[in-house]
Amino acid sequence: MAGIGYVLAATLCFSVLDTTTKTVVPYVPLLMAVWARYVVQAVLSTAILWPAQGTALWRTANPRLQIVRGLMLLTSTLFAFSSLAFIPVGEFTAIVMITPLAITVVACTFLKEHVSPLRWLLVALGFAGAMLIIQPGGDGFSWAWLLPLVVVASNTWFQILTSKLAHTDSPSTTHFYTGWVATIVSTLVLPFVWVTIPEWSLWLRMLLMGCFGAIGHYWLTLAYSRAPATALTPFLYTQIGTSMLLGWLVFQHVPSHWGIIGMVIIAISGASSAWLSALEARILKSSR
Repeated sequence: MAGIGYVLAATLCFSVLDTTTKTVVPYVPLLMAVWARYVVQAVLSTAILWPAQGTALWRTANPRLQIVRGLMLLTSTLFAFSSLAFIPVGEFTAIVMITPLAITVVACTFLKEHVSPLRWLLVALGFAGAMLIIQPGGDGFSWAWLLPLVVVASNTWFQILTSKLAHTDSPSTTHFYTGWVATIVSTLVLPFVWVTIPEWSLWLRMLLMGCFGAIGHYWLTLAYSRAPATALTPFLYTQIGTSMLLGWLVFQHVPSHWGIIGMVIIAISGASSAWLSALEARILKSSR
């Protein structure tokens, strides 16, 4: 129950982060917004975790994987912020939520894991749901609708690296490296994109982006330390609902009928795939 509580709180943070981002990116250079989001996360996470853990916080058995993981999340954030400049929050969230289904494809293709025909069907349904939202060839289609698919790709490898690092490094260490890798890389390009922002409200919103990002990722890390991923994954899809609600409250946007159908298909497919994965794992374990 603690794990479920943490994951629900994390998804709410991510919905608020995305909604706040959508109010910022039209007025702030993309890389500057990304820098602000991560510098706040890095400083806040270090201030909270360092007093209790000291130098153990940055000790890792896999520094290269930690760096690559941080770069994957930075890439994901860049394309997510780009997407949110053009796409409603609810639709963006729903498309990105096919990530667990994409992980299934990677697990079979690259990691040579067995995937049952029923899980392949759920993967196909999930991607079909995404196509209903994107509607390639439709009147409202533009290249920007493809950006969330890049977020899905980078998120997929980010999650796979997270699972690998979970066997060797503590959640706090992984969280620490993620924030600082993204901060250092984005700081290197900051002088080339910096502009003066006179409005204090934009700075406040960028501060909130960093805070909600830091808290959300930390709570998500705590969730996976309290409960197995298969038990938590279905609850990740509540983010679609909270993002739709915030999109309506802040931007007065209501998804189209096809968009809502696509969102429901993605949520059902993703949650069912997680449940089926857990069931298959239990059956395999009992047969040994």
